[in-house]
Amino acid sequence: MPLPTPQAPRRKAAAPVAALAPGMGAILHPAGTTFRVWAPHAAAVAVVGPFNDWNPTAHPLQHEADGYWAATVTGLPAGTEYKFWLKTAAGHELTRHDPYAREVTHSNGNSVVHDPAFDWGDNQFQMPAWNELMIYELHVGTFHAPDPTRPGTFLDVVDKLPYLRDLGINCLEIMPATEFPGSRSWGYNPAHPFALETDYGGPQAFKQLVKAAHAHGMAVVLDVVYNHFGPGDLDLWQFDGWHENEGGGIYFYNDWRAETPWGHNRPDYGREEVRRYIRDNALMWLDEFRVDGLRADAIAHIRNVDGSNDPARDLPEGWALMKWINEDIRARMPWKITIAEDLLGNEYITKAPEDGGQGFSAQWDAAFVYPVREALTTPHDADRSMAAVAAALLQTYNGDAFQRVIYTESHDEVANGKARVPEEIMPGDAAHWFPKKRATLGAALVFTAPGIPMIFQGQEFLADGSFSDDQALHWPRADEHGGLVQLYRDLISLRRNRHGHSRGLLGQHTQVLHLNDEQKVLAFQRWADGGPGDTVVVVLNFADQTLENYRIGLPAAGRWRVRFNSDWQGYDQQFGNFESFDTETEPGDYDDCAQFAEVGLAPYSVLILSQEPG
Repeated sequence: MPLPTPQAPRRKAAAPVAALAPGMGAILHPAGTTFRVWAPHAAAVAVVGPFNDWNPTAHPLQHEADGYWAATVTGLPAGTEYKFWLKTAAGHELTRHDPYAREVTHSNGNSVVHDPAFDWGDNQFQMPAWNELMIYELHVGTFHAPDPTRPGTFLDVVDKLPYLRDLGINCLEIMPATEFPGSRSWGYNPAHPFALETDYGGPQAFKQLVKAAHAHGMAVVLDVVYNHFGPGDLDLWQFDGWHENEGGGIYFYNDWRAETPWGHNRPDYGREEVRRYIRDNALMWLDEFRVDGLRADAIAHIRNVDGSNDPARDLPEGWALMKWINEDIRARMPWKITIAEDLLGNEYITKAPEDGGQGFSAQWDAAFVYPVREALTTPHDADRSMAAVAAALLQTYNGDAFQRVIYTESHDEVANGKARVPEEIMPGDAAHWFPKKRATLGAALVFTAPGIPMIFQGQEFLADGSFSDDQALHWPRADEHGGLVQLYRDLISLRRNRHGHSRGLLGQHTQVLHLNDEQKVLAFQRWADGGPGDTVVVVLNFADQTLENYRIGLPAAGRWRVRFNSDWQGYDQQFGNFESFDTETEPGDYDDCAQFAEVGLAPYSVLILSQEPG
């Protein structure tokens, strides 16, 4: 009987290799979660966490190319905590947060697998035209903090959206809200640039805020910090072990270019992977989180080592990076706004890229805030310069009135040794008549001057003192100073032309009609196309004196209606209620106009006039 033919031993079938999804960080997809990280100097990389008892041999990442490592792990749901384990060429072992982590347990904790899915509903929000924007800058931790034991959250902001909508605000500018060390900060020390601050509610709560703001007709602009990272709880620092000159390693300059006012932690804008990291971050907010714009912090320190105009200290690659980001946004989402904080009066910041500019939509304007605050806070009337205020009114960038954001209060202007405008005027007694009256002059200028107006949280109800990240707004003041809130509401209504007789405040054109530096009176006109219902005349009295029958030239003959009188007692019981009536022009050359009229001006007061629409 023949022996049976021996059978070849069966091979065990190779386990299928799970598909790799594109992207960086932890990417959920039907086949599992793909982890990808850039670590060019690592000898080995793995993903570790409670799911594998932090064992680096359990789920190693495979080297792809150019320093990228990736692997897909099955069975990991959203909410899984993880970190990257790296082994250096010298044999050292490092455990690092995911640089692209969308969510963390806290700044010094673990990264979290994040599910980006969110029900955005069917709200058809449309970004307002930029000449119609009314910006309200707020700090999440202090804007509305009903529980004094913790900072405010994104959902606490949602609770106040009806108030802001009724005020007339149609754009929130949110101070940096990415993960930072501890629970209280201004936000300008980002530890994890892709993760929303856990104490504010994290990524899902932020999306709820954006969705709710859109439902109330408000855009959301997020403040982003690309001039430095950290310095605290910063796993990007010497991420894969490599560094030079005791510098920050692969994400940072490792020479003299690293120096910033916040440490030796300037990103390396010349390194392609770092450039993409920052660009990916900017586009993530606009795409995934649906924010309507970005405000880039201190970009002078991106384009120049010292944040100056000294060409010997320029960083051309930093300039090119921000230009690239702006070009990308313009190509993909031209309706979204990018706002620069440069403050050095450089018109190329907002010049179009094709004309050699950096391509920002608008920039915070030092040429407005500094002279106007000076005029408001100077103790003696005789020392106020109407010429300086007039120059602040007429400033534009590239001939466009709306390439600048104008304000008298911002987070920087009410802290760092400075205070709220009423506090600067009369320290310790911000609710006195003098601070209130002069603060209303500033408010009227912000909402009638050419530019995109912005106010800082609580400004409308006379918030006093200085801004601090551990001092929440005192919301009872909104009731105590409800008349002043109404003043802001009325100014915003005029600025937005809600009643059809102030269209000129949305227009490109400004002209100073009258400047009296002796009596401290200034009058100017704003117009889009000109004529009744369009041209608006603003008259400001910067002195503590009543001026009856004060003569000014007006740009057109006929009846001019008083649309706003800041001395109305309905705004504050301490105001004088000085009656300023509608006026008829008389023929005669005055202020280079062919007609003039007389108006009554209360001390430190503003009149806004226009003619009836045709």
